[in-house]
This record gives sequence, structure tokens and C-alpha cells, in this order.
Amino acid sequence: MSEPIKDPRLQLFVIAMEECGELIQACSKVLRRGADEKSLKDLQDEAGDVLCMLELLQQWDYVSWTEMEQRVQYKRDKLKTWSNLFKED
Repeated sequence: MSEPIKDPRLQLFVIAMEECGELIQACSKVLRRGADEKSLKDLQDEAGDVLCMLELLQQWDYVSWTEMEQRVQYKRDKLKTWSNLFKED
């Protein structure tokens, strides 16, 4: 059996990965089960956990809110072209 990860930087990345995986699983369950109360609550919880980890990544200076906001706009523009997520103006 391996030793627990003690380096806080490594813990940060491992926990962020785990939380992203849990959000993936919650999204999948909404698709499989439908948007019932429990599935939506789990989705909300997992999205909040991922947001917490993003905040910690920013606090540890691994990511920048400014650069992430720029990337958000880039991705939204791309989705406007390649998805049906945005209604036409």
C-alpha cells in the first residue's frame, strides 16, 4: 500500500482531479436518472466542490481569475458557433 500524499501542492491537484471526476459522475446521473431532486442536489454539491478547488488553485497561484475569465469568454464564443446552448439573438 502506498503512503498518503503529504505535500499540500500534490494534495491540491489530486483533490481537484477527484472533485472533477465526481462532477462528471453527477452529470452522468442526471442524464441517466433524469433531473430529479436528488440528482440535481448532487450536481449542485459537486459543482460547488469543483468551484472550491478552482478557488484554491487560484489562491495557490496556479491559475488566474483574469485569465480564466478570458478563457470563459473564448469558450462561450466557440460554443455559440458549435453548439445549441445559446439562443440566437
